[in-house]
Order: sequence, then C-alpha cells, then structure tokens
Amino acid sequence: MITIVSSENCPYCDMAKNLLSSLWYEYKTIDITNDGDKLREIVWTTWMMTVPQIFSWEVSKENLLWGFSEINALNNEWKLKEILD
Repeated sequence: MITIVSSENCPYCDMAKNLLSSLWYEYKTIDITNDGDKLREIVWTTWMMTVPQIFSWEVSKENLLWGFSEINALNNEWKLKEILD
C-alpha cells in the first residue's frame, strides 16, 4: 500500500491524496504534525524535511517517489501507474 507522510494544512499533501484517490489507489497516511519523533525518523530515512513524502510501499529510501510534483509529473507522463501496479 502507498504511504504518504503528511501534515495538517499542507496543500501539496491534499493534492497528492486527491490525485491518488482519483486514480483509485488506496494509501495510508502518516501525520507528522504533532509527532516530533516520527518526523525525526522520517528525516533520518529520507534526508527530506518537506511533505508530502510519498512511498510506493512502506517508508524506506528505496520506495520513495518524492513529493506531489514528482508523482504528478509521473502521472502526466503515464508512468505512475506502471510504478505503482
């Protein structure tokens, strides 16, 4: 299952979730808004301090698809489905 690391009031997080939902993909969300320990864990894994962070499966550097702009570009190039299926 796709994993999205997000925070409250993040428009790019909402756009990523909306894009994946429109493509009928299920995802789970890890909300780091009030969870400093989880945030540190994610940053240590990916070296990214921005959200959303989107993973093709569980949180790991190997599964990282990056953020909304990247998955949107993959979708526009007809490559996202190939990666996620």
